[in-house]
Amino acid sequence: MSADATADDRDVDAAEDADSPGIADDPETADVSRDTVPEWEDESLLEVRGLDAGYGDLQILTDVDLDVADGEYVTIVGPNGAGKSTVMKSVFGLTNLMGGTVTFEGEDITGLRPEEIIHEGIGYVPQNDNIFASLTVRENLEMGAYILDEVPQDALDAVFDRFPILEERQSQKAGTMSGGQQQMLAMGRALMLDPSLLLLDEPSAGLAPDLVDDMFDRIDAINDDGTAVLMVEQNAKEALRRCDRGYVLANGKNRYMDDGDALLNDEQVRQDFLGG
Repeated sequence: MSADATADDRDVDAAEDADSPGIADDPETADVSRDTVPEWEDESLLEVRGLDAGYGDLQILTDVDLDVADGEYVTIVGPNGAGKSTVMKSVFGLTNLMGGTVTFEGEDITGLRPEEIIHEGIGYVPQNDNIFASLTVRENLEMGAYILDEVPQDALDAVFDRFPILEERQSQKAGTMSGGQQQMLAMGRALMLDPSLLLLDEPSAGLAPDLVDDMFDRIDAINDDGTAVLMVEQNAKEALRRCDRGYVLANGKNRYMDDGDALLNDEQVRQDFLGG
């Protein structure tokens, strides 16, 4: 799959950002929680514990904890180089895991390959190279169900209902579509297997400002229909405004975890991570 994305510059640069300014080190300065494990941890759909991961010998993440409950909408935010995308890729089997565990629906999936993780019920939409440009829209969607003997028509109809433009353009080459349409196609393909958890890496990146709200509305609708969402997003304020719960990462480590609104309204978090 083209979702086999490699490390982006922000993650690889995390080691160089270790001394970057503007990161609060005093836990007493913030009102939000620095605990990384929620009280309901036994109900987690996805559970990440003590995750150490990176690329080759380069370690990006250190002792990261993260949970997503069934049907929950969780966002990871933080400065460039914090390792946000690396968390997502680690869950989906695209990094070198150096320690820790990843559990999904009570099963240990640590170290599984992406093609195995898809079978577990996790869909992934990377930031870059997330469509097959030379294939038609319909062919891209059919690729989303490649592990099945045949493409389920009900799944295709559900994607078309959610993204009507894809049905209209189903014979068009995917590479000729607009950025927003390509992002819809990437999400539609990931939804073809009706995953329990959808991983979204920077879904608003590269979109025109007038399309960003529409994209977030579509993600809200996916979550409202029962699919849990774990999202990394550059538009941190809007992401926290819409999500149930958020994690702040800095220098490859957990910094804060709390409800999205709590993080958004915390003065220290806003000053250090959200531009005031």
